[in-house]
Amino acid sequence: MKNLCQNFDVRPTLPLKLGKPTWKVLFPPRLWFPAWTCEEKKFKAKCGGREGWIESAGKSAFGFGVSAALLCSVFGHSPAALAESLTVAFPVSRAPEVNAVQRTLVEAWGLIRETFVDPTFNHQDWDLKLQQTMVEMFPLNSADAAYTKIRGMLSTLGDPFTRIISPKEYQGFRIGSEGNLQGVGLFINVEPRTGHLIVLSCIDGSPAARAGIHQGDELIEINGERLDGIDSETAAQRLRGNAGTTVTVKVKDSGTGSCIREVKLPRELIKLSPISSAIIPHRSPDGHLTKTGYVKLSAFSQTAAEDMRNAIQELENQGVHSYILDLRNNPGGLVKAGLDVAQMWLDGDETLVNTIDRDGNMLPINMVNGHAITHDPLVVIVNEGSASASEILAGALHDNGRAILVGRKTFGKGKIQSVTELHDGSALFVTVAKYLSPALHDIDQVGITPDVQCTTEMLNSAKEISSSTKDKASVSSLEADSCIMVAEHALDMEESKGTAS
Repeated sequence: MKNLCQNFDVRPTLPLKLGKPTWKVLFPPRLWFPAWTCEEKKFKAKCGGREGWIESAGKSAFGFGVSAALLCSVFGHSPAALAESLTVAFPVSRAPEVNAVQRTLVEAWGLIRETFVDPTFNHQDWDLKLQQTMVEMFPLNSADAAYTKIRGMLSTLGDPFTRIISPKEYQGFRIGSEGNLQGVGLFINVEPRTGHLIVLSCIDGSPAARAGIHQGDELIEINGERLDGIDSETAAQRLRGNAGTTVTVKVKDSGTGSCIREVKLPRELIKLSPISSAIIPHRSPDGHLTKTGYVKLSAFSQTAAEDMRNAIQELENQGVHSYILDLRNNPGGLVKAGLDVAQMWLDGDETLVNTIDRDGNMLPINMVNGHAITHDPLVVIVNEGSASASEILAGALHDNGRAILVGRKTFGKGKIQSVTELHDGSALFVTVAKYLSPALHDIDQVGITPDVQCTTEMLNSAKEISSSTKDKASVSSLEADSCIMVAEHALDMEESKGTAS
C-alpha cells in the first residue's frame, strides 16, 4: 500500500503449523473478531523495539486463520496493553481471488478507521462492520462479488465520495491527474445505441491526429483484434504502450461511412494539458480596443499549475488588459493544484481555504508572502459542473476580492479526499476533511452563487452589447459564448468603477 497506509501493516506470513500463507494484520486492541480458531500458538513479536505476546491463529474451522494485534509503534500503547489484547481469527476464503479481496477489505477498512472525516462512521460500529462484511464475503467465489461487498460496506458511511475503484479505473484516474500518457492521442467512447467505439477527439499534434483520424471515426480493430463488445477503457489500454512502439488500428471514416483504412501509429509521450488559452479582442463602452486574456482550465492535474503559469505569462507578454478564467464543467482534481493556481492571482498572506478535520478543528491554509503574476481585472466563470478544487479556487479569488464570479451556481462539494493505492492496484478514496471558503462560507451541498448570473435577461443584454460593438463577421466561437459576453460586460462595469488594474 502507499500513502496513508503506513499506519497499518498487512502482509503474508506463514503460520507455525501450516505450509500455506495466511494474513498477519496489525491493528489497535479495540478490534475484535469472532472466535473461529480451533488451534492457536503464541510467538513473540517486537514492536517499536519492545516485545509483547501476539496470538497467532493456526488452522481454523473455515480454512486459514488471520491474526490481529496491536501496532504499538503507531498507536503508542504500552507493552502491557499489547500483552492484554486478544487476537481472534476470522475465516479466510478458499477461493484465491476472494482471499486477495479480503486483504483489500482489511486495507480499506483500516484506512477509513483512521482517517475518515466522521469519527462516528455514520453512527455505526465500524469494527463490527468489518466482521459482518468478512462473514458475507467468505462464501463467495468471485472477486467481482467480493468487491461488491466492499462497496456495500463503504456505502453505509453515507458519503458518496468515499469509494473504491478497480485497478483499471485507477489507471485512468492516474493518467488524468498526472497529465501524461504513452499512447497515440485518441479519446474514445462507446456509442450507446450501436455499441461501436467512436473517436471523441484527437490531441493536436498527436500520432492519431497526424494520421488523419478525426472526431466521429469508428475504431474497428486494434492489432488485428476486433473490438466488438469491448469497452472504451479496455480499448484505450490496448492503444497505450511504451513510447517508440507501434500499434495498428483499423478505422471507419465518419465522412464516407464506408471507407475502412488501416493505420500504423507510433506510440509517443502525450502531454494532456488541462489548459487552453486565447486572446479575445474587446471594445470597451468608450470605444477603446483592448485585449482580454481567456484561460480555460478543465481539470486540476499535476501539470495544471505549471501550465496556468505559462499561459498567464504568455498572455502578459501579448499585452492583455484583463482576464477571464473559465472553470465551467471543471470537476476538480488535486486540491494542491487548485491552491497553487490561486496564489498566481493573489498577494500577501491571504487565506485560501479553511479545512475542518474529523475532530472539528478548523485550520486555515494561508499564503506566505505571495506575489501575483498579474493584477489585471479578473472574472471567473463557473456553472453547476464546477466542483471541488474549482470551488476552492473560485472561493479563494472571490472572498479575497480578487475576482468577480459570473455564471451559474456551482456543484457544492465541500469535502476533500485522500487517494491511496491498495496492494492489488485498486484505489481507495476517503473523505478526510471538510472545507469552508476564506469568508467561512459552507459550500457542501450548497455551492457558490455567482455575483452575476447568466440569466436569460443578462444573456440578451450581452448579445445587444456584442452586436453594437463587434463586427458580426469576425465574431469567434469564444466571442459568441453568451457567458463570456456577460463576463466581458462585468469587466467593463468593474473598470468603470476604477477598481484593480
